[in-house]
Amino acid sequence: MKDIFERDMAGEPVSIDEPEYYKINEQIIKAQKISAELNCGYKTPEEVRALIAELTGTEPNETLRLIPPFQSGFGRNLRFGHQVFVNTGCFFMDRGGITIGDDVFIGPKVQLITTNHGTAPSQRRVTVSRPIVIGRNVWLGAGVIVLPGVTIGKNSVIGAGSVVLCNLPANCTAVGVPAEVVRINNKAVNPADDLDQQDLPDVMAQRLTELDRRISKLEKDAQGDVPPSIHEVIQKQQR
Repeated sequence: MKDIFERDMAGEPVSIDEPEYYKINEQIIKAQKISAELNCGYKTPEEVRALIAELTGTEPNETLRLIPPFQSGFGRNLRFGHQVFVNTGCFFMDRGGITIGDDVFIGPKVQLITTNHGTAPSQRRVTVSRPIVIGRNVWLGAGVIVLPGVTIGKNSVIGAGSVVLCNLPANCTAVGVPAEVVRINNKAVNPADDLDQQDLPDVMAQRLTELDRRISKLEKDAQGDVPPSIHEVIQKQQR
C-alpha cells in the first residue's frame, strides 16, 4: 500500500483531513525552517548549497547559484541540474516534483507550483499534485508562474510575468497570461504554418486587431470634402 508521499507524487488526491497528512505537514514545516535560515542574513554560495542539500536531501551540483531570499514549500522533491541560476525572491512548491535541467536561468520572483486544490467547495480541502519539468537551457523571465503538470521544452524563453498553464515545446518563446507561443526556432509563429495547434497561440486575433486599427486610420484620414485617390490609399497602406 502506498504511503501518503507516494500517493502525492503519483498525482492521487490527498485530503488535509487524512490521518497521514501530518507527515506532509511536518515536511512543510521543515521547509519553512530551512527557508528561514537561508534568508536570515548573507549566506555564501557554499552555505546556500549546504542548506539546499538539507532541504532536498540530495547534494546539489557545485555549479548551482541561488540568490536568497528563496522560499520552499516542501523541499524533498526538488532537483537541480548543473549550471542552474535562480535569482532572488523565488517560491517553489515541489510536492508534485520539480525537475530543473542543466543551464536553466530563473529570474526573480518566479513561482513553480505543483499542487492544486479541488475547485468545488466540497473538494477545497483536497489537493492534487503534478510534476513540473523545466528543460535544459530554459530561461524563465521575472515573475513567471508555472502551474502543476507543466513541461517546458529545452532552450525555450518565457517572458516576464507570464503564467504557464500547459506544456510548451522546445526552442520557443512564449509570453502572456496564459502564456502563448509567439516564436519557434527564433521565427515568428504564423497561423498558416503546419504546426501543432496545441502549442500555438491565437495570434490571428492579434493580427486582425492590428488590421482593424490600420483600416480605421485610413478611414479617418480619408474623411473630408475630397476623397483620397486609389494611389493615395495604397501609399498609406504601405507606410
